[in-house]
Amino acid sequence: MAREQRKLAAILAADVVGYTRLMGRDESGTLARLRKNRSERFDPVLARYGGRLVKLTGDGALVEFASAVDALSAAIEFQQAMAEANRDQPPADALVFRMGLHLGDLIVDGDDLYGDGVNIAARLEGEAPAGGIVVSRTVHEAVAGRLKATFDELGGLALKNIDRPVQAFGVKWEPLDWQVPPASEAIVTTIAAPQFPLSLPARPSIAVLPFQNMSGDAEQEYFVDGLVEDIITGLSRFKSLFVIARNSTFTYKGKSIDVRVVGRELGVRYVLEGSVRKAGNRLRITGQLVDSVTGGHLWADRFDGSVEDVFEFQDQITAQVIGQLPTRIEVAETERLKAKPTSNLTAYESHLRGMKALHLSTRESMDDSLRHFYRAIELDPEFASPCAWAAIAYSRRRQAQWMADVRRECAEGLRLGRRAAELRDDDSLTVGAAGFALAYFAGDVAAGLAHLDRAIALNRNDAMTWHGSGWVRLYNGDHDVAIEHLDRAERLSPIDPQRDQIWIARALAHFCAGRDEESIAWCEKVLQWRPDSVIALTRYAAGCAMLGRTDEARSAMSRALHLNPGLRHANFGAASIMVRQEDRERLREANLRAGMPE
Repeated sequence: MAREQRKLAAILAADVVGYTRLMGRDESGTLARLRKNRSERFDPVLARYGGRLVKLTGDGALVEFASAVDALSAAIEFQQAMAEANRDQPPADALVFRMGLHLGDLIVDGDDLYGDGVNIAARLEGEAPAGGIVVSRTVHEAVAGRLKATFDELGGLALKNIDRPVQAFGVKWEPLDWQVPPASEAIVTTIAAPQFPLSLPARPSIAVLPFQNMSGDAEQEYFVDGLVEDIITGLSRFKSLFVIARNSTFTYKGKSIDVRVVGRELGVRYVLEGSVRKAGNRLRITGQLVDSVTGGHLWADRFDGSVEDVFEFQDQITAQVIGQLPTRIEVAETERLKAKPTSNLTAYESHLRGMKALHLSTRESMDDSLRHFYRAIELDPEFASPCAWAAIAYSRRRQAQWMADVRRECAEGLRLGRRAAELRDDDSLTVGAAGFALAYFAGDVAAGLAHLDRAIALNRNDAMTWHGSGWVRLYNGDHDVAIEHLDRAERLSPIDPQRDQIWIARALAHFCAGRDEESIAWCEKVLQWRPDSVIALTRYAAGCAMLGRTDEARSAMSRALHLNPGLRHANFGAASIMVRQEDRERLREANLRAGMPE
């Protein structure tokens, strides 16, 4: 296999402190404990955060991650799991790891990795204390403010065989922030890998990959990502196209990819990729359209101008791409595409910053997203998109039980959803956000469905609208229609990092329809991916309770209550929204049987 250069991959190096001493005392016992910790703690953490195990070196390991946030999250979670496992061990017998993490360029040769990126990670590991983690400056810059961790500056370290000093940081964290309960054997199951390639749709199909930020300034990432999201939105409005959602295409961000592989994994014929250079008030945007079946380039162009022309650039790129595809352009869609979302560029930039924070999906980032959205609304009160996305942010806060004042925040989410649709009633995002807000915050399922049906009619490529419609159809008791809409959402975003929300909705739809085995199977799929999902644990417990598997039900509910001690049937969101009395009664009976407090 040919060598390739891979840009900005996160490399984690780990080994056991005092391994030779431990082996000298008890070789077979040390090896058995090392294998047990790898299979029960290390491997599940890698699976959860998308780590690729490059190689094992006796007591050590080298792992590649797509992002520094995932790599450091995995490292902290594993170290915390080991600290808890060693709590009852005599210090002389404990298996204690140290870890080093670097974000840099690599040389990929088959299944192995080489280069300074690997060497620096390995040397930083040697600088880490027992049970600790040391990261480079590049990692610190990438993760600062995005994880529940603090950093001690260690200065410039002189590392063996590394020409220049490496600025390093020690990592600290609060154990309560990183506790992961052990997975119940009754819940863990094997999940089949996604079945690729997906079949191509009848319509011309396209995926827009994240553009490269050529500005040399990481701060400009929000602008580049926002520009690409707007291009995806523009293309998705054409009914004659099949357009993959942003959440799936952005899983390729920062990765070295082959467009033919992307085409197979996403089930599309065409792939658009490009780059953006922003220097002061000047922009240079390049784009190229590739046939994912043949790998041939169909179109390439470059656009130069000022930041004030950003919406014109988006329109030009969309029009150029459309011109290369075998499709008919609807006049109404073309005219709607030309409508500028706002004439206030500062408001637009605040909106893009809000979007970047929203997609991080942490409690802190959700707070940041709302702050940016409110700033955009303040700068341009007629700007509909930040109203819609702020309503979505409030819904995610409620789903995650992050709301400080549930009544006030639900009322604000409803207000913003309605305001978005008032400002722009010809856009699927704003109309769909209003529909979900009406159902989820006000319990007006009928009005919510009317809005969501209209949103789907406006844009059948909007995965988020199909997803929201699936949930609201479920609340309305249309269980099989709900599953159809959820299936459509997943096809439009087949590798979405948040597709577990679709699986949860499917599980609840099957549960309400009395199909408990199917419901449990979808919960198992979620729990294999996210073992700490409270809603998946509660749904799994409910399904087991209705099948008479009482011990399994109680065990799963106990784990859910450990993760969220305030969990009650009365504040379980779906319980109050469901239209059909039999659905509400079945849900209540199952929750109480499984041990959820009333």
